Amino acid sequence: MEDGNLISSIVPILYLLSAVLFIVGLKGLTRVRSARRGNAIAAFAMLIAVIGTLLEMGTIHWTWILAGLVIGSLVGAVVALKVEMTSMPEMVALLNGSGGAASALVALSQLWGKIIEPQTAGAQAAGSVRSVLGAAPAVTTVLAILIGTVTLSGSVIAYMKLSGKLKGQPILLPGRHLINVLLLGASLVLGIWAVTQVLEAGSLQSLLLVVVAASLLLGVMLVIPIGGADMPVVISLLNSYSGLAASMTGFVLNNNVLIISGALVGASGLILTQIMCVAMNRTLANVLFGGFGAEETSSGGGGKHEYANVRSFSSEEAALVLESAESVVFVPGYGLAVAQAQHTVRELAAELEKRGAQVTYGIHPVAGRMPGHMNVLLAEADVPYEQLLEMDTINPEFRNTDVVIVVGANDVVNPAAEREQSSPIYGMPVLEVWNAGTVIMIKRSLSPGFAGIKNALFEADNTMMLFEDAKKAVQGILTEVKDL
Repeated sequence: MEDGNLISSIVPILYLLSAVLFIVGLKGLTRVRSARRGNAIAAFAMLIAVIGTLLEMGTIHWTWILAGLVIGSLVGAVVALKVEMTSMPEMVALLNGSGGAASALVALSQLWGKIIEPQTAGAQAAGSVRSVLGAAPAVTTVLAILIGTVTLSGSVIAYMKLSGKLKGQPILLPGRHLINVLLLGASLVLGIWAVTQVLEAGSLQSLLLVVVAASLLLGVMLVIPIGGADMPVVISLLNSYSGLAASMTGFVLNNNVLIISGALVGASGLILTQIMCVAMNRTLANVLFGGFGAEETSSGGGGKHEYANVRSFSSEEAALVLESAESVVFVPGYGLAVAQAQHTVRELAAELEKRGAQVTYGIHPVAGRMPGHMNVLLAEADVPYEQLLEMDTINPEFRNTDVVIVVGANDVVNPAAEREQSSPIYGMPVLEVWNAGTVIMIKRSLSPGFAGIKNALFEADNTMMLFEDAKKAVQGILTEVKDL
């Protein structure tokens, strides 16, 4: 009895400590310099939460606990060692889906263990799920299953788009909004029916399977209309969904630390989603109801025939411009990630610094395929944190910059966002690179970005176009600079 009292006193303290450390860890993630420490603190908080949960459970099957620990640790270690930084967006998408799946499975296991299995063993139905578990756990069970499975299937589609296993262009099905409403309505109505009515085990299982199937299809329908280049917002939103699902599962299990940590992830993901929406001049409704990043009618493709004054330059000519540059700003984009050019960019920056140039990096919030994608890649190449400048900080500096080198970016440097009211990206905050003395634009072709529109920067008098793979182009410039 004394041991039981001791444990019941320790567990709330462990949960409180874990919750506080989660908040401290999340705060650390708001800055690049403290992100690694914040991640470590959050991981330690999770360890404390797991220990508290095991103590609270009392009698447990250690075989399964240890098996899960070993398997999970091996998977995590392999992922950490094998997954390239350029593939991190796909990895994040899968992790979001895994979180959603875990929440849905835990909620389903509660129903199976407390409702379905006893009836299958011959016991009479003790009543509805609501009468057995309580009103709040019954409702949150439905929500955990719904949100968790939507997160799972949506994250898988996001992963397939990012990895090229599914075409990145938006897939616009006729009547998709109506289909989404029907799927959402069916999932909620059938889920509520399942937990409020007295049902036989077989009927309850059938209803739950229908809810899971409808929710999985809803997740697919919500993500397939979104273009592959618009994944930063989608990943943020799916991250928020996974947190909400975890929080709902906390209510199901009556676990306070799971409620708190899930709410933190859900809220932070939603805030980040809103930041991403502002950065792309969209509304949250565009994301929630699908079709984000796509118009019903096709827009201009920005093909070669639409440009009249594009001038192509060589690496040697670019190096000659850089020879006398006192200030240089690199603007990375998804092309840098695809070409894995971050290390070569760092080498070129170091060479320019040796020659007396001041080098910084202009980071747009949605450059790449996930929030912070460019920060992660440049940090991997040991770029100093203080050189990574956010859009609001770097924009006023472009007028005093000699050379801007745009590496694989497009729409985030498109002047149409400020100059053309008819443009689909009008009002979108962009990096005002055209104000610099010279813009070296590294791009494989004149193909458009996510908006599918022409970029007038390509025709600007102070723009030098280098049509080549980002890594090869930067390496070529570096070689020429060293030979000067």
